[in-house]
Amino acid sequence: MESSLPRSILITGGAGFIGSHSAKALSRAGCDPVVVDDLRTGHRSSVRWGPFFEADITDQQALSGVFESHSIGAVIHFAGSAYVGESMESPQLYFQNNVAGTLSLLEVMLEHGVKSIVFSSSCATYGQPKSIPIAEDHPQRPMSPYGDSKLMVERILLWYARIYGLRCAMLRYFNAAGADLDGELGEMHDPEPHIIPRVISAAFGTVPSVEVYGTDYPTVDGTAVRDYIHVTDLADAHVAAMQYLEAGGTSIALNLGTGKGHSVRQVISTVEHVSGRKVPFRDLPRREGDPAELVADARKAAGVLKWRPRHSDLQTIVKSACDWHSSGLTQHSVTARRQ
Repeated sequence: MESSLPRSILITGGAGFIGSHSAKALSRAGCDPVVVDDLRTGHRSSVRWGPFFEADITDQQALSGVFESHSIGAVIHFAGSAYVGESMESPQLYFQNNVAGTLSLLEVMLEHGVKSIVFSSSCATYGQPKSIPIAEDHPQRPMSPYGDSKLMVERILLWYARIYGLRCAMLRYFNAAGADLDGELGEMHDPEPHIIPRVISAAFGTVPSVEVYGTDYPTVDGTAVRDYIHVTDLADAHVAAMQYLEAGGTSIALNLGTGKGHSVRQVISTVEHVSGRKVPFRDLPRREGDPAELVADARKAAGVLKWRPRHSDLQTIVKSACDWHSSGLTQHSVTARRQ
């Protein structure tokens, strides 16, 4: 299947958490990942497997230069804003970055005859689930501007597929977590919005405690339940999705998850077990826009892409993230901020 991949693949947002892991996976598959990132949330130090261009995807002149100089054959699109809570405070930021940014990218793709795109979508497009696990045909009723912006892009891509012949794979992630199993990459956000690295930071004393938002959900222990998937498994899915498109696959939406959920308290317990450290936490009210439970039905991705998560048991996810943290997350963060 590797022969079906273009030599040069553009990765927008490739200096970010999932984007950098996907660049590594593409390099292993024999491709040259070409990264465009404005470094608002990404890190220059995470770009190690191909050329890097610091640019915003709304800068069409800069983007066009990258397409021309590197003969881009396909695109994996991560660039955008990705936090539910922030989107509830600044919706305009999410529609500008995620929707307008994608339209800018698509215009440049069409100008250069590039017709394959793998899009980083989200389970946030589903909103409050009517049933668990969530399949791809579940109604999409987002509860936040973040989820709505992702759904808008999905709809735009499908219209571009119909009108311009674009081929798109829209990958609806559940909760990306963990760190590179070789120790080369990890999660570096400031502030850190994701629960597993926040719990680990509390365990190691980097922060005083971790906040548990909502203890009265109708779940096993009252805390929110999420389907956590290892970032390396996500990266492998992007390579598989690109292979699918390049082999002539039609436009498709696919869930990426494990089909198994874990509560916030279960995450805390696992971090305590793996790290051997107590996790201080504070119980707080629910946050607006957070469903009680999000768990994927990922059977379609398994069938279409021949992909299954290999590293996504909670123990492996937490251990890889703890290893990344304990090997010098503070040093990694300082280095990243300087670049």
